[in-house]
Amino acid sequence: MGYSHRFNSISLGQGQGPIAKAMIEKAQLEGGWVCLQNCHLAVSWLPTLEKLIEGFDLTNTDLSFRLWLTSYPSDKFPQSVLQVGVKMTNEPPTGLQHNLNRSYLSEPLKEPEFFEGCPGKDKAFSKLLYGISFFHAVVQERKKFGPLGWNIQYGFNDSDFHISVMQLQMFLNQYEEIQYVAIKYLTGECNYGGRVTDDWDRRLIVTILDNYVNANVVNDPNNLFCDLGPQYGLPRRCEYQDYLKHIESVPVNPPPEVYGLHMNAGITRDYSISMALTTSLVLVEGAAGGGEGGNTEVILTQMATEILSKLPESFDIETAQQKYPVDYNESMNTVLIQEMQRFNKLLNEIRTSLIDLQKAVKGVIVMSPALDLQSNSMLLGKIPDNWSKVSYPSLKPLPSYVADFIDRLAMLEDWNQNGKPPTFWLSGFFFTQAFLTGSVQNYARAKKIPIDLLIFDFEVLRVDYEHTPPEFGVYVQGLFVDGARWDRDKYAIGEQFPKILNDNMPAVWLFPKLKKEFLEGTRYKCPLYKTLERKGVLATTGHSSNFVLAFYLPSDKPSAHWIKRSVALILQLDN
Repeated sequence: MGYSHRFNSISLGQGQGPIAKAMIEKAQLEGGWVCLQNCHLAVSWLPTLEKLIEGFDLTNTDLSFRLWLTSYPSDKFPQSVLQVGVKMTNEPPTGLQHNLNRSYLSEPLKEPEFFEGCPGKDKAFSKLLYGISFFHAVVQERKKFGPLGWNIQYGFNDSDFHISVMQLQMFLNQYEEIQYVAIKYLTGECNYGGRVTDDWDRRLIVTILDNYVNANVVNDPNNLFCDLGPQYGLPRRCEYQDYLKHIESVPVNPPPEVYGLHMNAGITRDYSISMALTTSLVLVEGAAGGGEGGNTEVILTQMATEILSKLPESFDIETAQQKYPVDYNESMNTVLIQEMQRFNKLLNEIRTSLIDLQKAVKGVIVMSPALDLQSNSMLLGKIPDNWSKVSYPSLKPLPSYVADFIDRLAMLEDWNQNGKPPTFWLSGFFFTQAFLTGSVQNYARAKKIPIDLLIFDFEVLRVDYEHTPPEFGVYVQGLFVDGARWDRDKYAIGEQFPKILNDNMPAVWLFPKLKKEFLEGTRYKCPLYKTLERKGVLATTGHSSNFVLAFYLPSDKPSAHWIKRSVALILQLDN
């Protein structure tokens, strides 16, 4: 077309804004083409770009001028630019078969020079190439399953795949033996793993890759990536056309087991999609459009009155401190007082905001923007933002949240009146880590051992509640299993029953032990999260703020099986 000499591109980032502006202004006059890449990385410069585009007209812009912008989805991207431009999206195709097809029908795989680029090792190369292609499709498709797929939704894309297969070819050509460890490290830890910020997701992606890059893939002609059928294996012949034909036998939407998940994960996926659709419909309709029409004020008053009637008095911190003073040998006293202070703050916020809302509905005070947002959330059955800011994390709807909150207050009041319970309701704590640290601290001080030499060990009990406290450590209850169930006959993790998504755990004994004496054995290292969402803000520990502790649970299957199932313990459900 003759535009190659007039085409300029730049990748936006720190300090690139003025260069991009000069490039656009020059192309405007000369009729050139400009491509600005990665606009999402230059959020602070986007208002300048918006003004530039708003200034385009026939008097200052050549008719041949074109401006191309590339960006990841970003809520900071100017809407006016989107409205005046032609928009194209480039997303990975949905479905396992479509994902595999896309990999094989795009560069570099479709090029004969690349596909046949390992003379003498062409069979091994083609098999591992298919393995990495299958892996690429699986990591993309797992995103549909929400937290069961990945704790955080990562933007795995074609560039990760391309660099991985090029490195595969390079390793096969440069070394006599196939370097499985190096290939898996670069693909799992660097290329794909470079995007992964959650430690548990990193463990998962490396475990998934083990299934697709190993000696069996190359040496065993009957090797299957999934035991459901031969369509999840490799073709008998290793020509390019044979792989394309084999891909046609792969279902577009296979069962969740193909991705390493339990079949119940399909219910979780469909439920999440339905809830997202329902939430969007509610937002479109608006809070005032449903139910009893103009009676929203009456409903709000009734809701506020009902919640206020259930709330107990705030904890008397001074009296509690006299009863449970700071004690070197009993850290739980400090834990109780701190928990009371945190719950008092939340209790005061809920009580004050509900009283203000009642007054605003009656017209006694002005309905502020904050109260308006609170009323909208309450009408939709959601936890208001002003409560969430001072609350423990929760995904429950408003009625369940209030009931759960009152149960937590009752637990602390019972502790305050009757002393430490023999079995603690772990889900009832505002800041769970403080309670766990207090337990280890008690043991460390009693035995005169530095606390950093200790670690928790775990024993799952055969009862749901123990009425006699342990000599050391703590009994805890109230945990749920997500992605599996606790088999009370085998005394180990077991597969879920159909259509039962979460299972109750029996009481668990957490007892401190010296790190050097701790043995993991064949147990599964199971993360404990506060909510089913699993993701949170990345804390300084390298873990998500939603993460509490890693439990070690007995298992009669390899840990890799439960890792791919994304099995975790949860403190509270979302219902």
